[in-house]
Amino acid sequence: MLFTVIMKRKSINTISSFLFFILILSCSGIENDEFSERVKISFREVGNQLLLSHQDSTSLILPVVALKQSKYRLSFQEELSFEPSNLVSFIETNFKKANLPKHYLVEVIQCVDDEVAYSYEMSIDEESTIIPCMSRNLPLDCYYIEVRFTRRVASLMNKKTLLYGSVLAAFLLLLFLIYRRKQALKNEKQNSDYIKVGSFQFYQNQNKLIKEAVEIALSKKECELLAIFVANPNQIITRDELTKRVWEDNGVVVGRSLDTFISKLRKKLSADSSIIIENVHGVGYKLVLVN
Repeated sequence: MLFTVIMKRKSINTISSFLFFILILSCSGIENDEFSERVKISFREVGNQLLLSHQDSTSLILPVVALKQSKYRLSFQEELSFEPSNLVSFIETNFKKANLPKHYLVEVIQCVDDEVAYSYEMSIDEESTIIPCMSRNLPLDCYYIEVRFTRRVASLMNKKTLLYGSVLAAFLLLLFLIYRRKQALKNEKQNSDYIKVGSFQFYQNQNKLIKEAVEIALSKKECELLAIFVANPNQIITRDELTKRVWEDNGVVVGRSLDTFISKLRKKLSADSSIIIENVHGVGYKLVLVN
């Protein structure tokens, strides 16, 4: 009973763990939505500052678009011209305020032919930061600006791999515990299927006796003899009947095999003095259980 309760608790804990991982997956989606909103707000402010630096306070900034995971596009209603140094500065300042990742690639792309007019890469590591030609103004033209967070993609992939792996592991563990519980219940049922013989527990299907947690193995013949005696306590069972039921049914009759096996059985039952296998001279044997 205790084992069953423990297994139930383990199963509940496993299910709870599985639901917890699903919750993490949901929270991961919420986190991505929140990240995307922060990028769009700060990137839009970059566009606003670029227009103001171009003395333009009236033309529209088009909605920031999430192109794919960790990549975003900023575009404008009108043509504009700006210094790359301003773009670098505006992005760095606004991304820092929004607490966005510091590893990203920026590309200024011409609307007419999708050619990259200017690009640079930002990193915490100064050697990996590449910012060319900051002093050359970009001519008046239609541009859209794209930013891709380089380290975040790898980080998200690693998190998702870990998450999915954990969910799979939890699911497999749940299946394993269910299997173990079924096996435990099966064994529990088998172990409860015994006959009380004095202070012994007689497991006929498993050919064994148990007394105070001590297991005593029985041979097949010993088990068959004891089963006959237990089914007929305090009754004389003739030698012919015992021989016929244990040996003749299997097509084998051996002279003194019965006496030999009765002797072995007495020895294994000797730990309980209330169990006696009496020899009824010239007739047979009788199992006597003394109260």
